[in-house]
Amino acid sequence: MAFSLLNVDAIRNADVQRDPYDYMLGSSFLRADAIEDLRRDFPAIDKPGYLTVGEVQLKGRFKTLVEELESPELTEVLSTRFGQDLSPYPRLTTIMKRSQPKYGAIHTDGPSKVMTMLVYMNDSWEVGDSGRLRVLYDGDHFEPYKVEVPPTMGTVFAFLRGDRSWHGHRPFAGERKVVQIAWIRDAEELARKQKRNRTAQWLKGIFGR
Repeated sequence: MAFSLLNVDAIRNADVQRDPYDYMLGSSFLRADAIEDLRRDFPAIDKPGYLTVGEVQLKGRFKTLVEELESPELTEVLSTRFGQDLSPYPRLTTIMKRSQPKYGAIHTDGPSKVMTMLVYMNDSWEVGDSGRLRVLYDGDHFEPYKVEVPPTMGTVFAFLRGDRSWHGHRPFAGERKVVQIAWIRDAEELARKQKRNRTAQWLKGIFGR
C-alpha cells in the first residue's frame, strides 16, 4: 500500500521504550497536506465514548485514513518496531469525539488486547494536564509518570499490552478526538467486544450517560 495520509516514518523513527513497558510516542503521523481534509471528514459523532467504525458514517479522506490504519502494511511496520508479529491478530478500530469526566481511569487494557495504538486529531490542547494520557508506573497514581502524551493532531502512541502497561489521564469533559486501533487475540473476542460496544452505546442513547 502507498500511504497517502500516514507518515509512517513517524513510527519508523520513534524510539521504542521498554520501561515501564513497551511503548512508542511519535508526532506528525498524519501528513500535513491532509489535515484540512481529515478535519472536514471526521465523523459527526454526538455520543460520548468510543464507537466502532460500523457505528459511524465514514466518508472522504477519513474513510481512507481508517483503511490505512487497518492495513497489513502498517501492522508490519509496527511488528518490526516492537519485535512482535501482530499479523495473526484481527483489529478493532474505534473512534471518539467526546469525552466525559469518568473516562481516563488508570488501567492496563484487558488481556484480550495485544497492542493498542492511539492517533490524536485535536488542533490544539490548552486545558492543562486534563485529558493528556500518561505512561504510569502503577494502577493508583498519576504521579510520577514516565511520559505525557499530547492529544494534538498527528500524535501517535502505541504500546504492547501487559500486566504493567498502566496508563490513564486526568478527567476531561468535552471534545477529544482520537482514533484507536487494537489488535485482538482472536476473532471471537473481537466479535464480543464489538457487541459490548454497541450495547453500551445503545444504553447511552437511552439514559444519556
